[in-house]
Amino acid sequence: MVLSSACFAFMALAAKLAAGGLSGGQVAFGRFAFMLLPVVLVPPLARKAVTFQRLDLLFYRGLFGGSAVLLYFFALEHMPVGIATLLNYSSPIFSVAFAALFLGERVDGRLLLPLIAALSGMVLAAGGGGGLGGIRFGLWEALGMASAVLSGAAVTAIRAARRTEGSWAIYGSFTIFGLLATAPFGARGLGAATSREWLLLAAVGAFSIVAQLLMTYAYRWVTNLQAGVVNQLTVVLSLLLGVVFLGDRLAPVQIVGSLLTLAGVVGVVAVQSTPRAVE
Repeated sequence: MVLSSACFAFMALAAKLAAGGLSGGQVAFGRFAFMLLPVVLVPPLARKAVTFQRLDLLFYRGLFGGSAVLLYFFALEHMPVGIATLLNYSSPIFSVAFAALFLGERVDGRLLLPLIAALSGMVLAAGGGGGLGGIRFGLWEALGMASAVLSGAAVTAIRAARRTEGSWAIYGSFTIFGLLATAPFGARGLGAATSREWLLLAAVGAFSIVAQLLMTYAYRWVTNLQAGVVNQLTVVLSLLLGVVFLGDRLAPVQIVGSLLTLAGVVGVVAVQSTPRAVE
């Protein structure tokens, strides 16, 4: 799970570098195009990817997940890589509401404090580039938060789909529907990309594939709490990679906001993972 989180962080860095010459939509489309290769090139995986029982759940997973990636990459194009990743990875705080609405899960009252902390931290981290007295929250910050909302919906769809569907069917739906969701924004003009940009897109796709496979493999042995906490390593590494390789500089209020968001998300995951007594 740690290696998966690291791969997702390097994927974010490669996507940010690619967005220097390509649009966020083109980078997102390129990611899904490369992610489709294992399913296309390996016949046994292709058969597993098209073996399903609930197409509706796979559609929701693919649509919400693909749209979340698209908005995340839009935000990544215009924001520091660490802050955009922080917003996208706050999805656990939104999955609570979707799980209550669509899976009938009871909302624990203890979630209120970490939810408030995470939401407040997101606003400070995303809009605090001007310092404490200059919170700015515009279109790209809003898209970053919207990507987290859609990711929360996608996670809920995954949890519902895992009751009947295999991991490769879920992977395939994410890739195929993600490709369709990003095509209107990224397919045009991609043929004019330079060799460096294609190399970066290949890196985005490769890191995505390895990260997804490692995460799926690790879920056999880790608890939801362990996975939720370790996943936040992606945010920390993305922030560090942005500072080291891209020269990103975070204002003090953004650092405070990032820490508050991370603490809130971990708190939400911890409460959700706490066993409840049978009534």
